[in-house]
Amino acid sequence: MDDIIKVENLTHTYGVGTPFERSAVENMSLSIRRGELLGLIGHTGSGKSTLIQHLNGLLRPTGGRVLLDGKDIWAEPKKIRDVRFRVGLVFQYPEYQLFEETVRKDIAFGPVNMGLGGEELDRRIRDAARFAGLDESLLDKSPFALSGGQKRRVAIAGVIAMEPEVLVLDEPSAGLDPRGREELLAHIRTYHRERGNTVVLVSHSMEEVARYADRIVVLAHGHTLMDGTPREVFAHGQELVRAGLDVPQSTRIAMALRARGLDIDPAVYTVEELADALLALRKGGEASC
Repeated sequence: MDDIIKVENLTHTYGVGTPFERSAVENMSLSIRRGELLGLIGHTGSGKSTLIQHLNGLLRPTGGRVLLDGKDIWAEPKKIRDVRFRVGLVFQYPEYQLFEETVRKDIAFGPVNMGLGGEELDRRIRDAARFAGLDESLLDKSPFALSGGQKRRVAIAGVIAMEPEVLVLDEPSAGLDPRGREELLAHIRTYHRERGNTVVLVSHSMEEVARYADRIVVLAHGHTLMDGTPREVFAHGQELVRAGLDVPQSTRIAMALRARGLDIDPAVYTVEELADALLALRKGGEASC
């Protein structure tokens, strides 16, 4: 799998030359592979938001560069708008950015700015609504008449409608109830599977990324702390905890059992894996009796 985005020695410093100067991201390098669902994890202040705003050129690096298909996105500053169509970014609480009269018009805003219209525009609106979990009966309603979860889906659909090669979602489930969170993430996974596009899921929830991500990048203090599959990352549960990050509840239980002397894999990260590990322990104990 080749890299669609490559971040090379990225540094971003806010307030340069002032007493408030600070680097939110410092000499960071990472790759985002074509077609993967990448989980980006880190506590508040880890550099997540600053990093993702560089991926489509909303921020310009103080140092280093961001490559899209091998080309520096700032090589031709006048074409940065094209980069933003290719790398779609959904901010946290995007429902606060809705402004059109109808859901249809809100979803259409991006594609219309791309110069699309007619049947192609209509297809994109309908496809995006489906991927976001919106019923077509809502398309001609005011977005302000919808529930909070529905508004969130409208905002996400507006970015999906531009059919970006990379979809970056900043805490997409923040503030939703458990059912709404589960439904939204399930729709995002369906979008990823059907389209095969790259998805970057930014979250502080280890539970979310453990269930949905192919690979996880952990950020801490503006640097990359870990990079690997969920199993590889959660094998370092103690290090994650020391860095102030949580781990999935299943991993935490496995760690506690291992600390009590039980021979259990500390890298389990789903309820199913934990159940299998406990059954294996029980069978092993019965066999030794």
